[in-house]
Amino acid sequence: MNILIIEDDADLAAAMADYLSLQGGQCDFAFHGAAGVAMACESRFDVIILDLMLPQIDGFAVCEQLRRQGVVAPVLMLTACDTPAEQLQGFQAGIDDYVIKPCPMPLLWARLQALHRRAQPQKPALSIGALTVYFSEHRVTREGRDLKLTPTGWKMLALLARRSPDVVPRSELEDHAWPDCEVASGNFNVQLHQLRKAVDKPFAFPMIHTIVGVGLCLRDEPRDYD
Repeated sequence: MNILIIEDDADLAAAMADYLSLQGGQCDFAFHGAAGVAMACESRFDVIILDLMLPQIDGFAVCEQLRRQGVVAPVLMLTACDTPAEQLQGFQAGIDDYVIKPCPMPLLWARLQALHRRAQPQKPALSIGALTVYFSEHRVTREGRDLKLTPTGWKMLALLARRSPDVVPRSELEDHAWPDCEVASGNFNVQLHQLRKAVDKPFAFPMIHTIVGVGLCLRDEPRDYD
């Protein structure tokens, strides 16, 4: 994920870049608004982290200029300004997410990932072996049979399918399925059990695998990683 950090606090920008780089992000910097606009217009970034209080032009003006110039990369505004009026002004300027400083780094990374996922072109259907996910219809089949999923199970399976055969960390599945609240471990396990019952139990081999200590994956392999 290519990330542009527009932040005048060099120490904070470096700290974010150090953490995001460990997660697989590639970070570039702009330390004032005009430089941020120029960089975002000249190069392609997957997501942009934007401070509000910047030298030369503020974050609202930066985002407005980016949108006028056709930059469509998702913008996460990261700022200490926390009033509802400022948040509203940010969304009116064209940002995609508004996060109050200080923000824990794992949460910042999770929100960047969510923005990046939503910005990707969505395929109408995706097949992994005999399992097909019809995204626009919220429908799943395996060997031609319709599978009955709970709404939460659908969210989990859709993410696993889009990332297949890669492993999705459990924390990312939780954030995707329950974006607005923390989820109890028992509730996650119940939903996972129901999903496996629908996707795997009626068939010859499981497709949902647990990679112990890492996460879950969806693979067309007659193996069990549990």
